[in-house]
Amino acid sequence: MSTYRIASIPGDGIGVDVTAEARQVLDRAGEVHGFRLEWTEFDWSCERYTKTGRMMPEDGIDQLRPFDGILLGAVGFPGVPDHVSLWGLLIPIRRAFAQYVNLRPVRLLPGTTSVLAGREADELEMVIVRENTEGEYSQIGGRHNPGQPGEFAVQESIFTRVGVERIIRFAFELARTRSGRVCSATKSNGIIHTMPFWDEVFAEVAAEYPDVHNEQTHIDALAARMVQHPDRLDVVVGSNLFGDILSDLAAAVTGGLGMAPSGNVNPPGEYPSMFEAVHGSAPDIAGQGIANPVAQILAGAMMLEHLGEKTAAAAVHKAVEEVLAAGSVATPDLGGKSTTTELGAAITDALA
Repeated sequence: MSTYRIASIPGDGIGVDVTAEARQVLDRAGEVHGFRLEWTEFDWSCERYTKTGRMMPEDGIDQLRPFDGILLGAVGFPGVPDHVSLWGLLIPIRRAFAQYVNLRPVRLLPGTTSVLAGREADELEMVIVRENTEGEYSQIGGRHNPGQPGEFAVQESIFTRVGVERIIRFAFELARTRSGRVCSATKSNGIIHTMPFWDEVFAEVAAEYPDVHNEQTHIDALAARMVQHPDRLDVVVGSNLFGDILSDLAAAVTGGLGMAPSGNVNPPGEYPSMFEAVHGSAPDIAGQGIANPVAQILAGAMMLEHLGEKTAAAAVHKAVEEVLAAGSVATPDLGGKSTTTELGAAITDALA
């Protein structure tokens, strides 16, 4: 029996609630499909920050290095600025472990409805491939003349040839396993240096994949198409900022953030990859037992697939779909009255 060492970081708010359910589902998947997950839990969170001044200890990266995977809950809490929680935990992990692919698959699941009227499930499925370690999310820059009438801020973006080429190539390779279509998010008509550079590298990589249909679309037009003609999109690749925005939009039109998982992936497998729900910590409903655990459970399924347990991952997806399609167990965001625990238990039982 294979054993995988998994670091669990439940985080804040509903992250704690949904991570507990995801772990239960994944453990059952292991029992059924012949592997074991060995969990180690870390209390790294905004609550920890308020007590210690750090989201994680100084040697946090070294503590995570031996693990096979990381399951991260949502992070964020009132009183702790978002940039503190993001740059104190999530971004350092992504960069230390070269998790340069942020993979966000989105689709309309059975038993759920889209905000887009008249759209069927087969019209609402795509995957956002987001560059995850450079781009617009840079520490280079600063604020000058604080508090003065002439105060200003400078923020630099970093686009390297290595970084841009590898994320675009990943998108093309992924497209070969799906519909054979890639759309690049750009804004080269307004951003004069980085986006034309992105476009040039995209064209170079596209020439190596004559079997994959490719197109480049400005981010504003692409956002509109995602709402008006989502069926025309499959693999969408974008920079750190563009990918972040588009993936939330895609999730919103395919059932909401409560249904959307994501993976921070190190494709070569040299370091552990990290998996999380797209949604935030929702402190307003934390501890009430009404959070939807589906996104975190599907993030766990992505982790299983990355670890090579593809049959178990598919079984988790099937269990989620069966429970949602039945409709008898659903959290309030899905129009039901069930608790987080009840939905998690139903999905776990569906794996038996």
